Amino acid sequence: MDVGEVRVAEDADFNRLKSLCDETEGWKQEYNKNNVKVWTKNNDKSDFKVVKVRTVFEDVKPEVLYDVLHDPEYRKTWDHAMLEGYEICVINPNNDIGYYAVKCPPPLKNRDFVTQRSWLDLGPEKCIVNHSVNHKKMPIRKGFIRGVSYVTGYLVRQQGPKKCQFTYVSQSDPRGKLPVWVVNKGTQYFAPKIISKIYKACQNYESWKSKHNPGHKPWLYPEQMSLPRLDMNDIGAECEFTSNESLDESNVKEEDLDKDYEDKIFRS
Repeated sequence: MDVGEVRVAEDADFNRLKSLCDETEGWKQEYNKNNVKVWTKNNDKSDFKVVKVRTVFEDVKPEVLYDVLHDPEYRKTWDHAMLEGYEICVINPNNDIGYYAVKCPPPLKNRDFVTQRSWLDLGPEKCIVNHSVNHKKMPIRKGFIRGVSYVTGYLVRQQGPKKCQFTYVSQSDPRGKLPVWVVNKGTQYFAPKIISKIYKACQNYESWKSKHNPGHKPWLYPEQMSLPRLDMNDIGAECEFTSNESLDESNVKEEDLDKDYEDKIFRS
Protein backbone atom coordinates (compact mmCIF):
# COMPACT_ATOMS: atom_id res chain seq x y z
CA MET A 1 0.00 0.00 0.00
CA ASP A 2 1.09 3.55 -0.64
CA VAL A 3 1.75 6.03 2.15
CA GLY A 4 -1.59 7.56 3.19
CA GLU A 5 -3.68 4.78 1.66
CA VAL A 6 -6.20 3.20 4.04
CA ARG A 7 -7.86 -0.06 3.03
CA VAL A 8 -8.01 -3.71 4.01
CA ALA A 9 -4.71 -5.40 3.16
CA GLU A 10 -4.79 -7.96 0.36
CA ASP A 11 -2.65 -10.98 -0.47
CA ALA A 12 -0.54 -8.79 -2.75
CA ASP A 13 0.43 -6.57 0.20
CA PHE A 14 1.66 -9.52 2.25
CA ASN A 15 3.39 -11.00 -0.80
CA ARG A 16 5.22 -7.69 -1.21
CA LEU A 17 6.53 -8.04 2.33
CA LYS A 18 7.63 -11.61 1.71
CA SER A 19 9.39 -10.57 -1.51
CA LEU A 20 11.33 -7.89 0.36
CA CYS A 21 12.32 -10.46 2.96
CA ASP A 22 13.42 -13.08 0.43
CA GLU A 23 15.03 -11.10 -2.39
CA THR A 24 18.81 -10.84 -2.58
CA GLU A 25 19.49 -8.64 -5.63
CA GLY A 26 20.67 -5.16 -4.73
CA TRP A 27 21.14 -5.88 -1.03
CA LYS A 28 24.48 -5.26 0.70
CA GLN A 29 25.35 -7.19 3.84
CA GLU A 30 26.36 -4.81 6.62
CA TYR A 31 26.54 -7.17 9.60
CA ASN A 32 26.88 -10.92 10.22
CA LYS A 33 27.52 -11.99 13.78
CA ASN A 34 25.96 -14.20 16.45
CA ASN A 35 23.36 -15.58 14.04
CA VAL A 36 22.13 -12.08 13.14
CA LYS A 37 22.49 -10.70 9.62
CA VAL A 38 21.76 -7.13 8.51
CA TRP A 39 21.46 -5.95 4.91
CA THR A 40 20.74 -2.55 3.36
CA LYS A 41 19.48 -1.50 -0.06
CA ASN A 42 19.14 1.81 -1.86
CA ASN A 43 15.66 2.93 -2.86
CA ASP A 44 13.97 5.70 -4.82
CA LYS A 45 11.72 6.98 -2.04
CA SER A 46 14.22 8.20 0.52
CA ASP A 47 17.90 8.88 1.10
CA PHE A 48 17.67 6.35 3.94
CA LYS A 49 18.35 2.79 2.86
CA VAL A 50 15.94 -0.10 3.27
CA VAL A 51 17.10 -2.23 6.21
CA LYS A 52 16.61 -5.98 6.57
CA VAL A 53 17.49 -8.00 9.66
CA ARG A 54 17.28 -11.80 9.91
CA THR A 55 17.94 -14.39 12.57
CA VAL A 56 16.85 -17.87 13.58
CA PHE A 57 15.56 -18.37 17.12
CA GLU A 58 16.47 -21.95 18.00
CA ASP A 59 14.24 -22.20 21.08
CA VAL A 60 11.30 -19.87 20.41
CA LYS A 61 7.88 -21.07 19.31
CA PRO A 62 6.72 -19.11 16.24
CA GLU A 63 3.34 -18.45 17.85
CA VAL A 64 5.07 -16.95 20.90
CA LEU A 65 7.14 -14.61 18.74
CA TYR A 66 3.96 -13.59 16.89
CA ASP A 67 2.21 -12.84 20.20
CA VAL A 68 5.18 -10.83 21.48
CA LEU A 69 5.19 -8.69 18.34
CA HIS A 70 1.45 -8.04 18.76
CA ASP A 71 0.84 -7.70 22.50
CA PRO A 72 0.67 -3.96 23.32
CA GLU A 73 0.66 -4.43 27.10
CA TYR A 74 3.65 -6.72 27.08
CA ARG A 75 5.55 -4.38 24.76
CA LYS A 76 5.53 -1.76 27.51
CA THR A 77 7.67 -4.12 29.62
CA TRP A 78 10.47 -4.73 27.10
CA ASP A 79 10.47 -1.99 24.44
CA HIS A 80 12.18 0.76 26.42
CA ALA A 81 12.63 2.88 23.30
CA MET A 82 8.85 3.28 23.13
CA LEU A 83 7.57 6.50 24.68
CA GLU A 84 3.95 5.84 23.72
CA GLY A 85 2.20 3.18 21.71
CA TYR A 86 -1.50 2.48 21.25
CA GLU A 87 -4.18 1.64 18.70
CA ILE A 88 -6.46 4.43 17.50
CA CYS A 89 -9.15 2.50 15.64
CA VAL A 90 -9.86 -0.78 13.88
CA ILE A 91 -10.55 -1.21 10.17
CA ASN A 92 -11.43 -4.89 10.29
CA PRO A 93 -10.27 -7.91 12.35
CA ASN A 94 -6.83 -7.90 10.68
CA ASN A 95 -6.18 -4.18 10.15
CA ASP A 96 -5.93 -1.26 12.55
CA ILE A 97 -4.44 2.22 12.82
CA GLY A 98 -2.09 3.06 15.66
CA TYR A 99 0.45 5.48 17.06
CA TYR A 100 4.06 4.83 18.07
CA ALA A 101 6.52 7.33 19.55
CA VAL A 102 10.17 6.32 19.84
CA LYS A 103 12.86 7.77 22.08
CA CYS A 104 15.97 8.77 20.16
CA PRO A 105 19.36 9.26 21.80
CA PRO A 106 19.47 12.86 23.11
CA PRO A 107 20.19 15.45 21.77
CA LEU A 108 18.48 13.96 18.68
CA LYS A 109 14.77 14.72 18.60
CA ASN A 110 12.26 11.96 19.26
CA ARG A 111 10.31 10.53 16.33
CA ASP A 112 6.73 9.33 16.04
CA PHE A 113 4.69 7.41 13.50
CA VAL A 114 1.00 6.94 12.67
CA THR A 115 0.55 3.71 10.75
CA GLN A 116 -1.96 1.26 9.43
CA ARG A 117 -0.94 -2.18 10.62
CA SER A 118 -2.10 -5.38 8.89
CA TRP A 119 -1.47 -8.97 9.87
CA LEU A 120 -1.99 -12.47 8.52
CA ASP A 121 -1.46 -15.81 10.27
CA LEU A 122 -1.06 -18.68 7.81
CA GLY A 123 0.23 -21.14 10.39
CA PRO A 124 3.79 -21.86 9.20
CA GLU A 125 4.07 -18.22 8.04
CA LYS A 126 2.94 -15.18 10.00
CA CYS A 127 3.13 -11.61 8.67
CA ILE A 128 2.75 -8.17 10.24
CA VAL A 129 3.18 -5.13 8.00
CA ASN A 130 2.58 -1.39 8.35
CA HIS A 131 2.76 1.86 6.40
CA SER A 132 2.23 5.49 7.36
CA VAL A 133 -1.21 7.09 7.19
CA ASN A 134 -2.73 10.37 8.33
CA HIS A 135 -5.35 10.36 11.10
CA LYS A 136 -6.97 13.57 12.35
CA LYS A 137 -6.88 12.39 15.97
CA MET A 138 -3.08 12.25 15.86
CA PRO A 139 -1.78 15.51 14.34
CA ILE A 140 1.87 16.57 14.34
CA ARG A 141 3.03 16.94 17.96
CA LYS A 142 5.38 19.51 19.39
CA GLY A 143 8.72 18.00 20.35
CA PHE A 144 8.49 15.16 17.82
CA ILE A 145 9.48 14.74 14.21
CA ARG A 146 6.88 12.68 12.34
CA GLY A 147 8.56 9.82 10.54
CA VAL A 148 7.38 7.96 7.46
CA SER A 149 7.06 4.20 7.09
CA TYR A 150 6.80 3.27 3.42
CA VAL A 151 6.65 -0.38 4.40
CA THR A 152 7.81 -1.99 7.63
CA GLY A 153 7.12 -5.57 8.53
CA TYR A 154 7.88 -8.80 10.33
CA LEU A 155 7.89 -12.27 8.80
CA VAL A 156 7.90 -15.30 11.10
CA ARG A 157 8.53 -18.70 9.51
CA GLN A 158 8.25 -21.93 11.43
CA GLN A 159 11.28 -24.21 11.22
CA GLY A 160 10.28 -26.61 13.98
CA PRO A 161 7.97 -26.84 17.01
CA LYS A 162 10.24 -24.47 18.97
CA LYS A 163 12.30 -22.94 16.17
CA CYS A 164 11.56 -20.08 13.80
CA GLN A 165 13.19 -17.75 11.32
CA PHE A 166 12.51 -14.10 12.02
CA THR A 167 12.95 -11.38 9.39
CA TYR A 168 12.40 -7.67 9.96
CA VAL A 169 12.44 -5.24 7.04
CA SER A 170 11.89 -1.50 7.03
CA GLN A 171 11.75 1.06 4.26
CA SER A 172 11.24 4.18 6.32
CA ASP A 173 12.40 7.76 6.70
CA PRO A 174 12.90 9.26 10.17
CA ARG A 175 12.76 12.64 8.45
CA GLY A 176 15.10 15.47 9.10
CA LYS A 177 18.75 15.81 8.21
CA LEU A 178 20.69 13.27 10.24
CA PRO A 179 24.47 12.76 10.32
CA VAL A 180 25.84 9.72 8.49
CA TRP A 181 27.06 8.11 11.72
CA VAL A 182 23.46 7.84 12.98
CA VAL A 183 22.47 5.73 9.98
CA ASN A 184 25.57 3.55 10.32
CA LYS A 185 24.96 3.05 14.03
CA GLY A 186 21.41 1.97 13.29
CA THR A 187 22.46 -0.86 10.99
CA GLN A 188 25.66 -1.93 12.74
CA TYR A 189 24.62 -1.55 16.37
CA PHE A 190 20.98 -0.88 17.15
CA ALA A 191 19.45 -3.47 14.78
CA PRO A 192 21.31 -6.45 16.35
CA LYS A 193 20.54 -5.09 19.84
CA ILE A 194 16.82 -4.99 19.04
CA ILE A 195 16.91 -8.64 17.93
CA SER A 196 18.46 -9.51 21.29
CA LYS A 197 15.69 -7.62 23.10
CA ILE A 198 12.98 -9.43 21.17
CA TYR A 199 14.58 -12.80 21.90
CA LYS A 200 14.65 -12.08 25.62
CA ALA A 201 11.05 -10.87 25.48
CA CYS A 202 10.04 -14.19 23.88
CA GLN A 203 11.74 -16.15 26.65
CA ASN A 204 9.67 -14.37 29.30
CA TYR A 205 6.35 -13.96 27.52
CA GLU A 206 4.46 -17.12 28.43
CA SER A 207 5.20 -16.70 32.13
CA TRP A 208 4.20 -13.02 32.01
CA LYS A 209 1.04 -13.64 30.01
CA SER A 210 -0.13 -16.36 32.40
CA LYS A 211 -0.46 -13.64 35.05
CA HIS A 212 -1.75 -10.82 32.83
CA ASN A 213 -5.14 -11.45 31.23
CA PRO A 214 -3.96 -14.74 29.67
CA GLY A 215 -6.96 -15.28 27.41
CA HIS A 216 -6.95 -11.78 25.93
CA LYS A 217 -5.38 -11.87 22.45
CA PRO A 218 -7.52 -9.76 20.11
CA TRP A 219 -5.03 -10.22 17.28
CA LEU A 220 -6.07 -13.90 17.36
CA TYR A 221 -9.65 -13.53 18.61
CA PRO A 222 -11.30 -10.54 16.86
CA GLU A 223 -14.41 -10.79 19.03
CA GLN A 224 -12.24 -9.40 21.85
CA MET A 225 -11.55 -6.15 19.98
CA SER A 226 -12.91 -3.07 21.73
CA LEU A 227 -11.42 -0.34 19.53
CA PRO A 228 -13.73 2.11 17.74
CA ARG A 229 -14.33 1.43 14.07
CA LEU A 230 -12.54 3.51 11.47
CA ASP A 231 -14.35 6.68 10.38
CA MET A 232 -13.03 7.56 6.92
CA ASN A 233 -13.79 11.21 7.67
CA ASP A 234 -10.78 11.07 10.02
CA ILE A 235 -8.44 10.12 7.19
CA GLY A 236 -6.87 12.97 5.24
CA ALA A 237 -6.59 12.85 1.47
CA GLU A 238 -2.82 13.13 1.72
CA CYS A 239 -0.27 12.31 4.39
CA GLU A 240 1.44 15.41 5.73
CA PHE A 241 4.75 15.22 7.54
CA THR A 242 5.39 18.88 8.26
CA SER A 243 6.65 20.16 11.59
CA ASN A 244 7.69 23.39 13.27
CA GLU A 245 10.58 21.51 14.82
CA SER A 246 14.08 21.95 13.43
CA LEU A 247 14.77 19.13 10.97
CA ASP A 248 18.53 19.71 10.72
CA GLU A 249 20.45 17.56 13.18
CA SER A 250 23.47 17.05 10.94
CA ASN A 251 25.81 18.83 13.34
CA VAL A 252 25.14 16.42 16.23
CA LYS A 253 28.29 14.45 17.02
CA GLU A 254 28.34 10.92 18.40
CA GLU A 255 30.17 12.10 21.51
CA ASP A 256 27.24 14.46 22.19
CA LEU A 257 24.84 11.55 22.76
CA ASP A 258 23.34 10.75 26.14
CA LYS A 259 25.82 8.22 27.57
CA ASP A 260 23.07 6.49 29.55
CA TYR A 261 20.88 5.82 26.49
CA GLU A 262 22.18 2.29 25.87
CA ASP A 263 21.63 1.29 29.51
CA LYS A 264 18.11 2.71 29.51
CA ILE A 265 17.06 1.13 26.24
CA PHE A 266 18.97 -2.14 25.92
CA ARG A 267 20.12 -3.29 29.34
CA SER A 268 17.08 -2.67 31.50
